[in-house]
Amino acid sequence: MRKYKKIDPDLWDRKELFEFFSKMSQPFYSVTFTVDVTKLYNYVKYKGLSFYYALVYLCTEAVNDTEAFLYVLREGELYKIDRREPSFTDLKPGSEKFYIVTMPAGEHMEEFCFAARKKSGAQTDFIDGSQETDELIYFTCLPWIELTALTNEREFCADDSVPRIAWGKYREENGSKKLQMSMELNHRFTDGVHVGKFYEALREKIERLNITCAD
Repeated sequence: MRKYKKIDPDLWDRKELFEFFSKMSQPFYSVTFTVDVTKLYNYVKYKGLSFYYALVYLCTEAVNDTEAFLYVLREGELYKIDRREPSFTDLKPGSEKFYIVTMPAGEHMEEFCFAARKKSGAQTDFIDGSQETDELIYFTCLPWIELTALTNEREFCADDSVPRIAWGKYREENGSKKLQMSMELNHRFTDGVHVGKFYEALREKIERLNITCAD
């Protein structure tokens, strides 16, 4: 059972910033940064995992390690949820029509990768609307091009706190593999410092991947 806690906005240390950005007609912002995915690439190749699903999993865990991403507004009331789950675009081989897969991340990257492949392969509908909640993270990938910036379509709602994360094709650079990752966020809930915390959490998770200790 999912847990959430009602927050008194008058005791929220972000109250002043939240009120400031709430006056904006468009409080959303995006930022793109470089992520070194060399160790992740080597790990998933060795383990026979999907690079895409593995990065979705690690980003989900990094989001959940960053408290600022866990606040939501529901009918004007502020809550802190216990965690967010991934909702990601996917393509079937040979198709140009993408679809959206939503599922829990679970506790282990390998198990998530296998479960994601199974669920994605079996899905026939574009999206399961019953799983659309404010406790998600929206993921997408453009593996055909290097990403330099990205914005998402949205039904505009200033209360929307769902993080949008995307990345493109990785590039070879001095023996390393690097990709550009984009985050689109609501400034009412998060600032640049929180993007930095997410980046550090993700970097640490990638660096901890160790092939020799994985077996």
